[in-house]
Amino acid sequence: MTTKRNQLLVFILTFGVFSILNTEMGVIGILPLIAEHYEVSISTAGLIVSLFALAVAISGPILPLLFSGMNRKHVMLFVLGIFIVGSLVSAITSNFTVLVIARVVPAFFHPVYCSLAFTVAAASVPKEEAPKAVAKVFVGVSAGMVLGVPLSSLIATSTSLFYAMLFFAAVTIVAFVATLLFVPSMPVTKRISMGTHLYVLRRSVMWLSIAGVIFMNGAVFGVYSYLAEFLKTVTRYDWNTVSVLLFLYGLANMVGNMIAGKLLANFPLRTIKMYPIALITVYILLFTFGQFSVPTAFLIFIWGIIGGIGGNITQYWVVSAAPEAPELSNGIFLTSSNLGTTLGASVCGLIVTGISTQYIVVGGIVFLIFSIVTNYFRISMTGRFEGSKVEG
Repeated sequence: MTTKRNQLLVFILTFGVFSILNTEMGVIGILPLIAEHYEVSISTAGLIVSLFALAVAISGPILPLLFSGMNRKHVMLFVLGIFIVGSLVSAITSNFTVLVIARVVPAFFHPVYCSLAFTVAAASVPKEEAPKAVAKVFVGVSAGMVLGVPLSSLIATSTSLFYAMLFFAAVTIVAFVATLLFVPSMPVTKRISMGTHLYVLRRSVMWLSIAGVIFMNGAVFGVYSYLAEFLKTVTRYDWNTVSVLLFLYGLANMVGNMIAGKLLANFPLRTIKMYPIALITVYILLFTFGQFSVPTAFLIFIWGIIGGIGGNITQYWVVSAAPEAPELSNGIFLTSSNLGTTLGASVCGLIVTGISTQYIVVGGIVFLIFSIVTNYFRISMTGRFEGSKVEG
């Protein structure tokens, strides 16, 4: 009975993460349409992605700690409620500034829910199984791409942006109701001392982990933020095909999530070392063959698998540096990953406007080279051996 309750809890956490990531990432599939609707440039429309990520980055180390002493179920309901209101406002506004505000305000509470989801999922299983439990929650992140990005694109092109935004709200309402009805009350019985948190922040290995995550995440989402534009202008797909390929990427991400859980439970360091090299290879091939439809579709699928593995790697990289403070380390992970998204989207946005869309992969490669350097120093500093379950 306990196992079934834990499975249901992890499933609801996964769906809750999906609802939030659906709201965050779903707009990527409709950025060109948003730019057209609000009469702004594509790089200005990209602000609703980069500023969302920046808000998450700012609040990541702070708000999860402020809410850490409260009943976890109540906190989850509060955050989901804020996201519902934000999506409804986004649906009805005709002002781009209001749209940005309606997205940025909920973004500050994004780390509160996701940090709780990762922490609770990891705590629901034996320690050695934690990477697999977290990988299941990460499926919610990928599902936001599998369903959120292509469906928002399909809904917006078939009907209007209004219904695409309502789609974000509807999914979050389902998560809210499931949490209300099926998640048990989870009062916090023991809070981690502020001294422990300060000790974690003094560790050099933590700051190297943060740098590695910023570069690894920037490499993926800097390019992914303009994937719809790349497929439209470089590969010259029509919008329906773009939606299908965005779906394919997200589906591949889910595959990568499940693979990552097993890899990180058994071969963490080897996985982390090979990840940037594999992604650099994909980006070089995408730059070379991006004008050809069939090779591009194949590369999008491979990129999706590697990107799914990367999401799990970045969470593991930070949390393994401070396993004794999961709320803080998960908050720091969300901050560093969203800083990477903000930085990557900004740099690749400059590449789009200053050079051409085809060259966004060059920005991703530069970020990956920096990640190789920072990860090397992190691994050298810890001196851990392959297969270690606890790093740092």
